[in-house]
Amino acid sequence: MRSRVLHPSGYRRMRWKNGGGWTTELAVFPESGVNAGSTFDWRVSIAEIESDGAFSAFPGCDRHIALLEGVGMELRFAGAESVRLERRLQFSSFVGEAECFGKLLAGPVRDFNVMTRRASCRAEILHRPLVGPMVFFPDAANWFIYLVAGTATVKDSATATPIETGESILLRPAQGGDRVVIDGGGEVVLLKFVPA
Repeated sequence: MRSRVLHPSGYRRMRWKNGGGWTTELAVFPESGVNAGSTFDWRVSIAEIESDGAFSAFPGCDRHIALLEGVGMELRFAGAESVRLERRLQFSSFVGEAECFGKLLAGPVRDFNVMTRRASCRAEILHRPLVGPMVFFPDAANWFIYLVAGTATVKDSATATPIETGESILLRPAQGGDRVVIDGGGEVVLLKFVPA
């Protein structure tokens, strides 16, 4: 596998597709998109929500969202049961075509968002403590790892790179690629993007 560390200075902050808030894009694939409305196979971002409002529509996509900071938010769907995001990093999923309205429970929140284009791939999402090493062996999937808290080192056969809270690691398939080890202590969100 080929690893790359992503720093907050390289993340992209942009307006929501519908103009109703701000998103910090941590990673997107392919990387040709220039704004929140660009075509992608998958996208990972953190949204800042300061007031109640409608979510942007993303037809053809599956969405996964979890509370990152704040008291919480209720997702209200047209013709479907509402979902409350109150537990930190507990993900809820819905289709990008759904009409969704976010109602804050008590003040602003930040939420963690994962979107996949249904025809291209799907996401497997895990929220885990980081206690010692995690080993990633070469395969056909893309991995994205977000260090929610703590410190770690990303190691392959040639390098060892330290990372801190708020930084991310992108693991891509590579011919002849080696395994990658993430070793440290803290908390991570692990995303595996599996081809459709």
